[in-house]
Amino acid sequence: MNVEQVMTLAPVIPVLVIHDVTHARPIAEALVAGGLRALEVTLRTDCALEVIREMAKVEGAVVGAGTVLNPDDVKASVDAGARFLVSPGLTDPLANAAIASQLPFLPGTANAGDIMRGLDMGLTHFKFFPAAANGGIPALKAISAPLYKARFCPTGGLSEETAPDWLALDAVLCVGGSWVVPSGKPDPAEIERRARVAAALRAG
Repeated sequence: MNVEQVMTLAPVIPVLVIHDVTHARPIAEALVAGGLRALEVTLRTDCALEVIREMAKVEGAVVGAGTVLNPDDVKASVDAGARFLVSPGLTDPLANAAIASQLPFLPGTANAGDIMRGLDMGLTHFKFFPAAANGGIPALKAISAPLYKARFCPTGGLSEETAPDWLALDAVLCVGGSWVVPSGKPDPAEIERRARVAAALRAG
């Protein structure tokens, strides 16, 4: 599965910060049941790698690692069974390790220079982050016009209400968001409901 295939599994990739590994399976099962298959587990908690391992056991789930910061994170994510990688930024050591892993890679970018460096490395798909704080839709429209070969997953500050506006942009294949899974003990029925709403959105 290449990066575009991951990005087009559904219009929303849930960004997950999970503090209890026992929550992993119920959350993944609810998201997949609701139509969201690409799941980004951020490496922000001590149990994140074990969460990836658990979620990967759920049929239909395509589980990736987020907040990947360096080559060590790449290796740990690969070893845990991650099927794609997402980072908040783009550095040469990280990009080289991610490309060498042959996993789909979504590096975080915030400006034209970031994207141009990625294009020089052979990357064409990027996370626009932090999307809302980084100028929002007008900024991405302006940046993506001259860099027309790039495709994006805006993440950071999006909501169920604003996601459709981002998805209406031609350069946007999907969006990332944490609103689908509220913090705390998971409510599978509510997560599935939110997932169904998110899965019904459409990219431009």
